[in-house]
Amino acid sequence: MQLTAPANRTTDTNGKTGTNRTTRRTGIHDTDGMAVASFVLGLLGLLVLNVFLGPIAIALASVALWRGTARRGRALLGLGLGVADLLVLVAFMSADSTMSWSL
Repeated sequence: MQLTAPANRTTDTNGKTGTNRTTRRTGIHDTDGMAVASFVLGLLGLLVLNVFLGPIAIALASVALWRGTARRGRALLGLGLGVADLLVLVAFMSADSTMSWSL
């Protein structure tokens, strides 16, 4: 099983790398991972540690959208869930007058 795409390079007789080589586009895969991570962290943040996971989900979703992810919907859901994490935190903080909330 191969986990990464092969990087095909051509070399000339001098040992220098040629101009017609296949490059890997890892930036797209990185942004897709950021979009999925923001969704998962935003969803998890509704249950626990929303003071930490909410801003992380917002930051990951923002970076993924800025870099042009292919999973735009997932990044937008992560952004919305991150904001919802903070809104839930504010709602429970105002109800309990504490920094945390319990069920």
